[in-house]
Amino acid sequence: MNVAYLNSSEFSFFSCAQDQLEQIIGQLQSDDSMDNEHGDIEKYINQEGQELLRCLLQGWLNLKAANEEHKSCITSTTGELLNHVRSGTTRKLSSLFGEVAVTRKGYSQRNHSSVFPLDADLNLPEDQYSDGLRHRLSKEAIRGSFDNAVEAIDETTGGFIPKRQSLNLVRDVAQDFEPFYEQNRYLQPEETTGLLVLTFDGKGIVMRPGSLRECTQKAAQKSKKLNSRLSPGEKKDRKRMAQVAAVYTVQPHVRTGESIMQTAEEGNVLPFRPPVRNKRVWASVAREAESVIEEAFLEALQRDPGQQRRWVVLIDGLPHQIRLIKKIMKKLKVNATIVMDFIHVLEYLWKAAWCFFDKGDNAVEAWIEERAIKILNGKCSQVAKGIRLSATKRELDNRGGVDKCANYLLKNKERLQYGEALKSGFPIASGVIEGACRHIINDRLDITGARWSLKGAEAILKLRSLKSSGDFDAYWEFHKKKSKQRNYDFLQEN
Repeated sequence: MNVAYLNSSEFSFFSCAQDQLEQIIGQLQSDDSMDNEHGDIEKYINQEGQELLRCLLQGWLNLKAANEEHKSCITSTTGELLNHVRSGTTRKLSSLFGEVAVTRKGYSQRNHSSVFPLDADLNLPEDQYSDGLRHRLSKEAIRGSFDNAVEAIDETTGGFIPKRQSLNLVRDVAQDFEPFYEQNRYLQPEETTGLLVLTFDGKGIVMRPGSLRECTQKAAQKSKKLNSRLSPGEKKDRKRMAQVAAVYTVQPHVRTGESIMQTAEEGNVLPFRPPVRNKRVWASVAREAESVIEEAFLEALQRDPGQQRRWVVLIDGLPHQIRLIKKIMKKLKVNATIVMDFIHVLEYLWKAAWCFFDKGDNAVEAWIEERAIKILNGKCSQVAKGIRLSATKRELDNRGGVDKCANYLLKNKERLQYGEALKSGFPIASGVIEGACRHIINDRLDITGARWSLKGAEAILKLRSLKSSGDFDAYWEFHKKKSKQRNYDFLQEN
């Protein structure tokens, strides 16, 4: 490297980084390092390497500050002329590599706070934590507890974020979730003839008392609490229901009831299942269920505004949920086929079966298979009538499961037309939404001992939804642009 370049002003900003690199290399070449195990050297390079990266970032910030344009004045958003210029003002920035200082020019006027154009140019946050640190924290908070996130950042980066600040940062990062999806993600309809499937479910989250819905708070206050353990029903009265939704595309898959109930494996060939495409899943504990369900239909209308495709709504049969879905379909003038999840039907069928069979009786499986095939062929009314007649003929004393199953089949027979659904290739099991409930909620918000505030739970749900839908990276770029607009709107005037 020639001397002229080494002595240039541009390179001098990185002299600290150069000194650090030479120190690392010198240590690695020393006789002492030859006696170390590779793990010791690896640890040394990691520690000192963080400082090298910090020096590089600090050098670049110093170079940026040296090249900042000096303006005689700038105009604030309120139209005031800011002509008092101060050079050399600094602020701290906690980065992935450690703490650095940002030096820049400030423009102010009497009775007016200072404005820093370089802060806007760099898109610095209002607090001290860098974009990289915020991104890393968001990813860690998605995976596990905040305690683990703080520990992971402390151990694997040169930065540190206390737990309380971590909570606030995650909420800040999640605030642009609705605007991100409100923009037309599908500027053109999906180019496919596949089925457009919407599916919904609910899942309870254990909340702090102040974050429960009013009716749940009243129930919790009425429950008689014991000092040494949870009282009966107390756990139930500590949860707030989150609404979970999913929208996806899948090709029709025509099959028969017999093929679905066939349990014997034929060789090592797995049955074909069309892959789910363009899946978006999300959940909200703060918003009402009706709002989330309507959002799902609006997402579907972006994908198929002319309703040229077959729409399927797959649900588990909760009456309140069905009423909301029909209300929104009428409001948006949407036509869709509502299908009940077959797994829930099987659960009722098993409850009825144990009224006829003793526990451990292997004959129960053949009984279940026979009636399940009839239901899949569109004969749910006949099955309901048959099991009731059998219970009456046998004079069963314990026939509660039979009556519940029969009532369920008759009440929902409009949504149990599986014969037509299978011929049309519709999905009849809600595995997608059940998986979403497990992944978005259970795996993170249902960890042992977790008690959530409303804002905290909602923020984590949004970030996990983005991750599950494959939209996190696109959202991050959108969030950075929105943050710049919020923090540095004065740029519009200059």
